[in-house]
Order: sequence, then structure tokens, then C-alpha cells
Amino acid sequence: QVQLVEDGGGVVHSGGSLTLSCVASRYWSKFYSLAWFRQAPGQEREGVAALDSIGLTTFADSVKGRFTNSQTDVKYRLNLEMNNLKNEDTAMYFCALRDFSGGGNYLDATTYRYWGPGTQVTVSA
Repeated sequence: QVQLVEDGGGVVHSGGSLTLSCVASRYWSKFYSLAWFRQAPGQEREGVAALDSIGLTTFADSVKGRFTNSQTDVKYRLNLEMNNLKNEDTAMYFCALRDFSGGGNYLDATTYRYWGPGTQVTVSA
């Protein structure tokens, strides 16, 4: 059974930085996309950033210039580096995985098959 595990959430002051990591285990596919979504209380789940196996990356307008994706040598691992955090970035952050790359719709949650349990990010004033 495929498992996704997120790590790195916490409490940070406005303007600070955090790095989230996501690792998928028990999974193999030549083509895949990894993405981050977030959901604040009372709000819909929102796509934040994505990276696929052919190197395409995308970000939501709300985080462009502040968040970056990176991968290590470990396959199926995605880091989300978050800088200049704002109060509105407070949310539960989820990692998601789908079995194809390309095709657009990187930030459409309905296209992702596997999900992690989430990690909380809280930005305080």
C-alpha cells in the first residue's frame, strides 16, 4: 500500500521560513507528479505547488516568489521551501501523488490518487 508522510510543519512568526518534506514509500512509477495542497479551517483545499518526474513545476499565484520546490537524491521525495510566510499561509498542508506527469491540472486535487495525513503550519503575527 502506497504511503505518503509529511514532515516539517510547525509554528513560525510572520516573515519566517519553514521547509516541508514529503516522502512516498511502497511506490514505483516512471512518471508521476508530487504536489502540496493546503486547507485552512472553513476553507476549500487549495493547490500550492507541484513537481513532476519530467521536471515541470508550478506554483499557486499566492505563493509565487516565496515558495520553491526541491528534490533530493531520494526518489519520490519533495521538499517545499516556504519563505516570507504570512498569516494567510496558516493551514494544514497535505502531500499528494498521482501516477502521471504532464497533462496540466497540477493543482487540481481531484487528479491525485494518494494523500498524506497532513502537517500543520501556523504563522503567528
